[in-house]
Amino acid sequence: MVWTPPGKNCGSCGLPSCDEFTHAVSTGTKNQADCPFSTGDQPAQSTGRARYSGTDVTGAQYDFVIHAFPGEPSARKFIVPFRADLVEKWDIRPGALVTGRPAGPGCPVYHVLRVLSANPVTGVLECHTVGPLAARREKTVDVQAYHVHAFEGIAETIHRPPTLGLRQRFLPGYCMMDLSHTAVVNMVLKKTDGIHVRVEDIRIQ
Repeated sequence: MVWTPPGKNCGSCGLPSCDEFTHAVSTGTKNQADCPFSTGDQPAQSTGRARYSGTDVTGAQYDFVIHAFPGEPSARKFIVPFRADLVEKWDIRPGALVTGRPAGPGCPVYHVLRVLSANPVTGVLECHTVGPLAARREKTVDVQAYHVHAFEGIAETIHRPPTLGLRQRFLPGYCMMDLSHTAVVNMVLKKTDGIHVRVEDIRIQ
C-alpha cells in the first residue's frame, strides 16, 4: 500500500507543499515521519489534491467543500479582528500578512493570512490562508483573535450541493483540523470553473 500525503500543504514538514515533500522523500532529503499526518512506512505518493471523505474528525457529515478559485492558493476568507478599529489604526492594507486565531467560532489553530482587501470602515479583511511558513519569512501583523465573517470559493458537492438560504455543514479546503463548519449559504452561482459559493455566519458545531 502506498501512503499519500493529505494535500493540506500545511508547511509543518518545512516545505511549502505536499508535492515538494513527496519529492524530498523520494530523493532522501526528507523522511516520511517529517509529515505530521504520516501513517507508517509505506512509500509516499502525491495526488496533488487533498482527500475528502465527507465525514470530519468528529464523525459528522458535511455537505460540500469550499476550494480556492482557479489560480488562487485557498478559498477566500473574510475576517473581522476582535478590535475592528485596528484595521484603520494599524493601516492594514492589501499584501499585508496577518496572523491570529479564529476565536469567534472557537478554532484553536493560529492562522497566517495574506490580505487581499481591507475595509477601514467595517474592519473586514478579505484574505487567503497561506500557511505558517510565510510568517517565518516576512513581517506579520498579529491581530491575535478574530471572527470569521465569510468564506467564498468553488464548492465541491460531497453529500448535498449548496442551497441558497440554508444553513449547511461544509469543510473549508485544507482545513488542518478536519472539522466541519456550518454557515448560511447566501450566494450560489454556476460558472464555467464550477459552483461559485459564498457562506456567512460561520460556526463550528
